[in-house]
Amino acid sequence: MVMQIVAKRMIPADTVKSFFIHHWETTQVVFSSGLFHYAELEGFGVMDEDEEISGLGTYKVTDQVCEIYSLNSVHENQGVGSSLLYVMENIAKERNCHTIKAITTNDNLQALRFFQKRGYVISEIVKNAVEQSREIKPEIPFYSRDGIPIRDEIILEKSL
Repeated sequence: MVMQIVAKRMIPADTVKSFFIHHWETTQVVFSSGLFHYAELEGFGVMDEDEEISGLGTYKVTDQVCEIYSLNSVHENQGVGSSLLYVMENIAKERNCHTIKAITTNDNLQALRFFQKRGYVISEIVKNAVEQSREIKPEIPFYSRDGIPIRDEIILEKSL
């Protein structure tokens, strides 16, 4: 697979919006730390040979901390997510961040495995955070496809 990593701002807005809706069912992400619209977030996309997005990562830098808000890959185990993460980590270093964080939910075993294999450690568990998030975004399901109740946010971080 041929990959080209480009800044999110270089990808047509409608293409990014469609990708985000396909993977998140909305144009917003909500965490205990707030509600974020995809268009407000910086990010990078992986474009394939057909100029389609095969991966997208978004983040925000605040007070020397980079927080990853989304990281999606269309093709698993082909280096798309790892490539996006590598770029975001390098951007965080360039911006003098001392920490990079990723937020996921307790049911997302794939994300927990992905980040921990790349040096991230669980730094915080926000119990019942998803309950609050559902007040803002009621379409968040109560159970994962695996039947795991979706309740808590897990924050992973890595020192840079």
